[in-house]
Amino acid sequence: MLWTAFILGFLGSFHCVGMCGPIALAVGGSGSKSFFYNKILYNLGRSVTYAILGLIIGSIGFSLSMAGVQQGFSIAMGVLILIMALSYKKADQFLTIPALSGIVIWVKRQLNRFLKAGGPFAFFGTGLANGLLPCGMVYMALVAALAFQSPLLGATYMFFFGIGTIPLLLVLMFSGSLIPVGARQKFQKAIPYLGVLIGLLFIFRGLGIGMFFSPDLHVFDYGSQQVEITMCR
Repeated sequence: MLWTAFILGFLGSFHCVGMCGPIALAVGGSGSKSFFYNKILYNLGRSVTYAILGLIIGSIGFSLSMAGVQQGFSIAMGVLILIMALSYKKADQFLTIPALSGIVIWVKRQLNRFLKAGGPFAFFGTGLANGLLPCGMVYMALVAALAFQSPLLGATYMFFFGIGTIPLLLVLMFSGSLIPVGARQKFQKAIPYLGVLIGLLFIFRGLGIGMFFSPDLHVFDYGSQQVEITMCR
């Protein structure tokens, strides 16, 4: 299901380019070669931050899986993804809640500091900080990563999500102009459909109806203890 992460990131970049676009355009360089490398480093920085968030959220999911709620949890996350897919634009309203205002202010300060410093390390740091900005599409991807209930798969899913956002942002960074609103809206219309598909995949996975991504639960005896292991085929 990693392909869904890439497509979700690609479509999500049309939604998030309004916020991240000005930051991406601010990443430059003294020559054509450094100009290219700095922009690659910036985008890799964002992907690394997404991967770290996926690792954390996947660890939480893994802890819950140890409680024996694999299938029910997958169904619940699938339903949540369905809800978020149908109202993904409203998710950005979380930017205005007081609990996140301090984080947003801190992130913007780091962005300003890195952009002023310049250089490869600073632009990589700009990407790292930018990945922490609250975003409705990132929330949806994190819920999907949580449903995998695995630190490794969670990190991998979010890294692929970050990679999916790179093509559009690279076009933006090299063209030097924002993509017209009308063009962005056409791609954004596909986001709910993809979100519904991802949600249904996790629901089917939780129901265990024999599809290729349904989890197989195997119980092994170790003395007086039983260990339940989830295996996805």
